[in-house]
Amino acid sequence: MSTYAAPTPAMTIRPYTAADRENVLHLLRLNTPQYFAPSEEKDLVHYLENHADHYFVVESGGALLGCGGFNFSDDRTVGKISWDIFHPGHQGKGLGSALTRYRIEQLKAYDSVQVISVRTSQVAYKFYEKFGFQLQETIKDYWAEGFDLYRMTFPVQRPPLPGASEG
Repeated sequence: MSTYAAPTPAMTIRPYTAADRENVLHLLRLNTPQYFAPSEEKDLVHYLENHADHYFVVESGGALLGCGGFNFSDDRTVGKISWDIFHPGHQGKGLGSALTRYRIEQLKAYDSVQVISVRTSQVAYKFYEKFGFQLQETIKDYWAEGFDLYRMTFPVQRPPLPGASEG
């Protein structure tokens, strides 16, 4: 049984499709320069074209209001939360929290994943702290001038296997 808060009837989380590309880029532009540097758009385009196997969009009333995904380290022991973007008029209304919980639960379903990580900035890291992510490092001006890297991790907790003994 899943522990994340399911989307509300007015909100749907579904897989990203190529038809969503322009709407996702529009969301990025609405959040530039407050949350993203203009130079990051080309990185998002590359991600959408090459790494969007586990990318999702949040819709409500037929409008695409947010998006975010995950991918893996090469050895699949680290699940990486990636490219969270929400319409400025719908931030702070629980949509990002629902999508983050959804992705954490998705990643926990992969037995190989031991840690969930997120690389974010100083303008968003407190959001991830609410979910138990802990700051591991910061790098000044990593994304662009004025946009520092905040690398955070969340250890995946799994119940012990039945019959496993402590010892």
